[in-house]
Amino acid sequence: MALPRALQGIRVVDFTWVRAGPWATRWLGALGAQVIKVEWPEAERGRQSGGNTTPRDVERGLNTSGNFNDTNANKLSITLNVRSPRGMDLIRRLISVSDAVIENFSSRVLTSWGLGYEELRKLRPDIVYVSMSGFGHTGRHHHYKTFGPVAQAVSGLTFLSGLPDKPPAGWGWSYLDDTGGLYGAMGVLTGIYHRNVTGEGQHIDLSQMITGITLNGPAILDHTVNGRPSRREGFPPGNATHWPGAPLLNNYRGPTAAPHNAYRTSPGGYNDWCVIACFSNEEWKRLVPLMGSPDWATATELADLDGRVRHQQALDQGIEAWTSTLDKYELTESCQEAGVRAMPVQSSEDRVEHDPQLRHRDMYLALEHPELGSRKLQNAPFKLAATPAVNHRPSPLIGEHNRQVFEDILGLPHEDLVSGYEDGTFWPVDRARYPYMEEMLK
Repeated sequence: MALPRALQGIRVVDFTWVRAGPWATRWLGALGAQVIKVEWPEAERGRQSGGNTTPRDVERGLNTSGNFNDTNANKLSITLNVRSPRGMDLIRRLISVSDAVIENFSSRVLTSWGLGYEELRKLRPDIVYVSMSGFGHTGRHHHYKTFGPVAQAVSGLTFLSGLPDKPPAGWGWSYLDDTGGLYGAMGVLTGIYHRNVTGEGQHIDLSQMITGITLNGPAILDHTVNGRPSRREGFPPGNATHWPGAPLLNNYRGPTAAPHNAYRTSPGGYNDWCVIACFSNEEWKRLVPLMGSPDWATATELADLDGRVRHQQALDQGIEAWTSTLDKYELTESCQEAGVRAMPVQSSEDRVEHDPQLRHRDMYLALEHPELGSRKLQNAPFKLAATPAVNHRPSPLIGEHNRQVFEDILGLPHEDLVSGYEDGTFWPVDRARYPYMEEMLK
């Protein structure tokens, strides 16, 4: 018998789009909530910008964006023109029988539609309403528009990234979208818990920019405690924690360690690397016999950290002469068994197809999508023993669940569903309908 899911019985009306908001509701769905995504075909940027995430053998369309389908698993989809009187009436009826509303527009948008918190609490006083705008709903900048990389810049993260005396580099991926999504899910969970305890709803106001500030880590303390401005000292610690010619100091970037680098492994291809880090003299002593105790590794000058940092280039060359003879996974096993911190550098293919730990924890399991076929999606990175969190349905086709939501949940007569397609409430009248829409109208 299937175990219950933690949020079973919770209904969430989802006004989110692009990445941060949908990432929040994706996990609510994995936890068992019934997430109803409200869409309109001309407005959902995520469906329209598949780019290179659409499989090469699939025609691009509203239902085939790989990024959208990853971000919106575990949800139902309805299409509804909430700018029309009929659409507004239906969405208000749906919200009145739901537990939470979540949106990630700039602060004025849903209020201008008549769907702000103050209006919705009149429909359902205990509604949990989570906003995920760039700057929050208060303060002089609350109406500013932003995207993940923009919020990253103003939060301070972009400034800390890059080489000394060069322009700020920024981060490769829009981490604030994913981070903001996790905080958004946390906001919904907290609001529902509070409602269950007190019977009261509330507005939870999340700022994507401020979530980025929490990722600055000890760089903030360098200012508040030491009175030093944040700056890029020497070279950034991607692999080596200290670069020759840079000032030798421990700052907010973390402790200096050696060896601490990525080393070439066999057979020497593009992704044949393994990271090794020794944070103590004892860990170094464990690594030396693994390498066969070569003369260079037993030299007195490498016995302590200061010496290893001073001779770091020669140290790295000696280590790589050894690692280049071994497969990265074989190397990892040997080091870990000896108590040395080591891990393979993994590509997307490595993680999805070859990592035994991720396979054991069901991190990537396939779901069957009606247009994309069987595709692997990222599962929850945590395990709930009694109430599993798992992808239980692929992302929805646009408007796929109109009949289920409007007829089964709201009790709309079937003829009203049909007329809603004819008058533009459920779909633009000048836009071709999908075959599954025609089927639901029969």
